[in-house]
Parts: sequence; structure tokens; C-alpha cells
Amino acid sequence: MSGRSSIALYSKNAQKCATIRRIALDKSRDLVYYGCVVSKKEFRLELLAAERRKAILELLQAHGAVHVPDLSQRFQVSPSTVRRDLETLTKQGLVRRTYGGAVSVAASRPAEQPSKFPSEFERIGQAAADLIASAEAVFIGPGRLCRATVRQLCAHSGPTVITNSLEIACELYRETELALVITGGPVDRPGGSMTGQLTERALGSLRADKLLIEVTGISPIEGLTIDRLSQAQILQPMLETTAELIVLVMPERLGRVGPAWLAPVSEADVIITSRNAPTAIAWDLSELGVQVTLV
Repeated sequence: MSGRSSIALYSKNAQKCATIRRIALDKSRDLVYYGCVVSKKEFRLELLAAERRKAILELLQAHGAVHVPDLSQRFQVSPSTVRRDLETLTKQGLVRRTYGGAVSVAASRPAEQPSKFPSEFERIGQAAADLIASAEAVFIGPGRLCRATVRQLCAHSGPTVITNSLEIACELYRETELALVITGGPVDRPGGSMTGQLTERALGSLRADKLLIEVTGISPIEGLTIDRLSQAQILQPMLETTAELIVLVMPERLGRVGPAWLAPVSEADVIITSRNAPTAIAWDLSELGVQVTLV
């Protein structure tokens, strides 16, 4: 573009101030700014305002709060100019206005307090851990709810844990003195579970009193489903030799169907989920003779 150059500038529009826009500078005349011709003086003022607001944000980051009289003196501008700058930054969500100044958004947020109530994961994990006796052998599969169960098992003593999950094995090894059996086999990423023929052979020579798994979906009609076919293939033979199947599921997964079918719902002895689960589906599952525990 002959006789013109491109300059980056913050938008004058308060809603889009954080977005870098492009303007075209016609060296032979004034500036073409968002389709409008503006004077070079107006352009310089806009640049000064952008630099001033950037400096205000740096002061807020360093001190947490700023005051209009101090900023007016620092930048040698009127208090009304400072207030306009703060109003612009407020509309961008970068600061929060206070009487006579502003504070950073981060500083204005109250510190998060730890919850007094256990999360869904903790409640489901605790309910599952309470079903495991000290002298039992339990297979625990991969998944966030299974990891929550393992954390609750840290206070237990006696059970033997069999797992094909690298994450669960590592946590048990680091945090507990429980007897631990790892199946081995190729690692199925990204879940970190071990599957394949080596895993199947290992599990074929082991017996567990309880099988504890997390499912992706559970439906009275479609049954128990999970998200990985390779995991379903190693779990299905275990259903025939394990005395009790404990199924963990998040409440929003009730009524849904995952890609890999595992077993009919009637295979489960206990289903543990949150009390936020859909009541109608939970009732339908219990009508199939399954114990449904809402925590």
C-alpha cells in the first residue's frame, strides 16, 4: 500500500479495548481510524491514554489499589481524565471502581474458603470405601471416582487392592501400606489403564471378592457402558468370577449410554451415585433388583 503504513492501537471502544486493532496511516493527510478520518493530535492522545491505562494496571498489580489524586499527579492529567481511564478499565473487567479510586479484580475477590461439605467425588468415594472389608481382595479400575475411593481407603488397613490403573497404583504405593497387586500390560493412553493380553492373563489368575468400577453411562435398558472397549474386554471375564460388583457413576451419567457395552444392569450389586441423580432413573434401576445408594 503506497504511502501508508500499519500501526497497532488499542480500540477506543470500551468493549473492545483489549483487542489490538489495525489502523492505516496516510502520511499525506490525517489518519484513517476505523473508517473515520481523525487528526494526528487525536491519534497521539489515544496512544497516550493507552499507555496511561497500561501503567495504571501495572500499579494495581504492584499495590492492589490506586487513587485518583495520586494518578492525576503522577500522569499530569486532570482527575476527570483519570476517572475516564478507570471507567474504561472497569468496563473491560480489569479493575473494580471504589470511592476515589480502583482496586484490582484479583484483590477485590474474597479468598476462597475450603468447603465444609464433602464434594460429590468424596461422598461417592467414601460410600464405596465403606463397603470394602479389611480381609477382602478388591479390584479397582481407573477413573476419578475410583481414585476418590482409594483416597478414602488410605485410612483402612487389611484389604488387598488389585488394579490395572497406573494412577491408582501410584497413589496406593505412596500413601498406604495396603497390599497392592498391579496387573501389568501395555498402558492405554490417555486414561493410564493397562489393557491387552498381558493384563487379561494376569487377571485370569487372580480372584477378587469385589469388583469396583466407574462407568460412563448406565441405563435400565442399555445396561452398564464405559468409554473404552479395551477396558470392557478385560472387565467382562472378571464379572463371571467376582462375588460382588460395585458400580460408581456421576449423577449426570444416569440414563446415558457410553460407547463400549459392559454388562446388563442386573449384573451390578450396588450402584453408588450422588443424591442429585435423576429420581425416575434411580427408581427404575432399583426396580431391576439393584441396590442404589444416593450420597
